[in-house]
Amino acid sequence: MTAVLGGCGLTGGSGDVTLKLIAADYGDSAANSSQKYWDQLVKEYESKHSGVKIDVTVYSWSDVDRKVKELVDAGKAPDMAQIGAYSDYAAKGLLYSADDMLSISTQADFGSQLATAGQVKGVQYGLPFAASTRLLFYNKTLFKDAGLTPPKTWNELAADAKALKARGVKFPYALPLGPEEAQAETMQWLLSGDGGYTDAVGTYGIDSAQNVDTFTWLKNDLVGKGLTGPVAPGSLNRAAAFEAFAGGDVGMLNGHPSLMKIAAKKGVKYGMVPMPGVNGPSKNAMGVADWMTAFKKNGHAEQVGKFLDFVYDEKNVLAFSREYDLLPVTTSASEVMSSDKQDAALKPFLAQLPLSELYPVDKTSWAAVAAAVKKRIGSAVAPGGSPAATLSQLESTASMAESAQ
Repeated sequence: MTAVLGGCGLTGGSGDVTLKLIAADYGDSAANSSQKYWDQLVKEYESKHSGVKIDVTVYSWSDVDRKVKELVDAGKAPDMAQIGAYSDYAAKGLLYSADDMLSISTQADFGSQLATAGQVKGVQYGLPFAASTRLLFYNKTLFKDAGLTPPKTWNELAADAKALKARGVKFPYALPLGPEEAQAETMQWLLSGDGGYTDAVGTYGIDSAQNVDTFTWLKNDLVGKGLTGPVAPGSLNRAAAFEAFAGGDVGMLNGHPSLMKIAAKKGVKYGMVPMPGVNGPSKNAMGVADWMTAFKKNGHAEQVGKFLDFVYDEKNVLAFSREYDLLPVTTSASEVMSSDKQDAALKPFLAQLPLSELYPVDKTSWAAVAAAVKKRIGSAVAPGGSPAATLSQLESTASMAESAQ
C-alpha cells in the first residue's frame, strides 16, 4: 500500500490528477438529473484548481451500489463514491477516514448524529451527503370531507382510516411493505412503538416485545380490518403508494420531503404531522442519510479532501438540498434553511432531524438485514401470518449476519 500511495501523488505529486467520482441520481427526469448538478459544481471547482480534473458518472439508485461494488471487486475502485452504505468497505480497510482528508472546519460542520452514524469503532468513514426524515402525510380534502382531524395516536389513526374507508377511499392508510423500501416503513412503525431494529446499546433486538406488539397491532387493527387498501402491504411499494397519494386515492401515509412536490404537481392538498405513537405523537422520528466515501486504492487523499471540502461548502450543500428537497447534512446550511422563507416547507422535516434515529448503517451486517426485511416483513401482517414468528426469523438472520463479520 505504501508503494501504491507513493506512486499516486498522495501529497500532490507532479502532473495532472483526475479524480473519479460515482454518484447517485436524485432527479426524477433528465431535466433535473444529478449529473447536471455535478457538472456545474465540477466546472466551478476545476476553474479554481488547475491540475485537478473531476470525472463524475451518475447512476440510478437501482444501479449505483451494485456498480461501485463491481468496480471495487475488480480492483478498479473510484476515488469517491456517493452511495447508500459504507460500513462494509470501511471494515475491509478500503476507505480513507474523515481525518485523513477533510479540513477540521468541514468535519466540525456535520450534524452530530449524522457524523456519529458515519463511524465504525469511533472513526468516521462515512461522510453524510444527503438526509431526510419522515412525517405522516394526510389528504386535507378527504379529511375535511369526512370531518376528521390528523391522528396523534395509533387508535386515532385506525379510527380515521375506518371513517375514510366508509367514504370509499381506496387506501385509508397506505402501508408499503413491498420489496422497494419496506425497511423504512418498518422502522417508522417500530420507533413509534418505542422499539427499533437495535436496543439502547446498539445490539439487534428485532424480535423485542415492543416490536412484536407493534406488528401485532398493525396486523389486527389496521391490515386485518381492511384499512390498508386493495393492495396487500407486502405487494405495495413506496413509489406506488406515493403515486396513489398524488392521485387522491390515499388518506394517510408516511412520506419524505419529495412527496410534497409529487403531490403538489397533481394538485393534492396535504398536511403533515409527526408519526402517531401508542399514546401520542412518536418521540422518535426516522432519519435516513446517504453517504460519500473515499477509497484508498488510487491515493490522492489531499486532492480528494480539497474537493470534498468544496462539495461541503455551505453554498453547495444548500444548492443540492434545495434542488432535490432534501435536508442539509451540515449545521451551517441547516441554520440558513431553518430561517429562510424559501425553505419553509422543509421546516417540519428539519425540526425532526436532530431527534431522528438512523438505520444501523455502522453495522456491516445491515445490508443483509435490510434485504431480509424487504423480503419477509410483509408476511408478518398477511392473513395467517405471525408477527412474532416473522420478527424472530429476522432476528436470527441479523444474529447470523453479525457473527459472520
